Amino acid sequence: MADDFTFSITTTPFDEDYSPSEGSRITTNFANLARGEHRQENLRNALTMIRRRFNDLASWDNPDRDRYTLELEIVSVQIEFTAEGTDQQFPLFEVLDIQIVDQLNGVRHQGIVGNNFSSYVRDFDFSVVLPAAAAESGKPTVPENFGDLHGKLFQQFLDSPACQERFPQSPVVCISVSTSKTYRRTENRHPVLGVEYQQDEFSLTDAYFAKMGLQVRYFMPRGSVAPLAFYFRGDLLNDYSNLQLIGTISTMETFQKIYRPEIYNANSAAAHVYQPSLGEQDYSRTQIAYDRVERSQLAVTQAKYTEEHFITPHKDLLDQWTAKYPALVN
Repeated sequence: MADDFTFSITTTPFDEDYSPSEGSRITTNFANLARGEHRQENLRNALTMIRRRFNDLASWDNPDRDRYTLELEIVSVQIEFTAEGTDQQFPLFEVLDIQIVDQLNGVRHQGIVGNNFSSYVRDFDFSVVLPAAAAESGKPTVPENFGDLHGKLFQQFLDSPACQERFPQSPVVCISVSTSKTYRRTENRHPVLGVEYQQDEFSLTDAYFAKMGLQVRYFMPRGSVAPLAFYFRGDLLNDYSNLQLIGTISTMETFQKIYRPEIYNANSAAAHVYQPSLGEQDYSRTQIAYDRVERSQLAVTQAKYTEEHFITPHKDLLDQWTAKYPALVN
């Protein structure tokens, strides 16, 4: 049963000329930036922020802070299978991949794939499944099998030939910390990731990513004002080079400054005990247009699309596959 699903990968350059295709998830951060009359200016400014932050963190042998440039690609993953005698496919995930170019010697370094992770099934889980469970019980409720299908599909993709032939290392997904949890600074410091924070219990997102086989650690890099959540397989601190980690930090910190400026573009840094808040008023806006309300509304639209075109018509197949898939690896 585990062989019933295969995967294919397509890539699209993410640069100032990027325009979302009809098949791209409209709720992704990069697709949101690339719409409207200021789309090219948005993209140019975001890419400039990423490049500057990268060179700021990669400061050794880089006196003018201009040694490195980054080339980003959108990686789109499709699932392919047979149902009722016909070939089927559905878009599953989109992420950013990074190539780091050393302009001093011309060497290209592979970055870490996984930036700006987005998923149709994840939209369905959070925008359809959770609200339905709450409506049925009359209170916030997380179903016991919440995230099982998504987690198993993700792990199946990571172990697939399509992924392993294209990406030599496991992805790292870097996102915002949760506004519902409190984080405490530790004495542990990493030369690139910065100071580590910990929390007493998982957030719903942490638990959801755990079903994808990913651990989580929280770090606040030098020059940042809030910790980031890093989800990973293996050993985050030793499996990747400094330049690779910097690529992930510079990319995702930039998007979080645009998407959640109240947290990541705040005018004061996180304290020893820190609870993020989107109600924070002491922050600076970037010069990049981003409609967070529209993005939330589009997530619901995307979730209903997933329900109509993937979950409902193939429910029996998906249920059978999920039940027979091997136990999750954590």
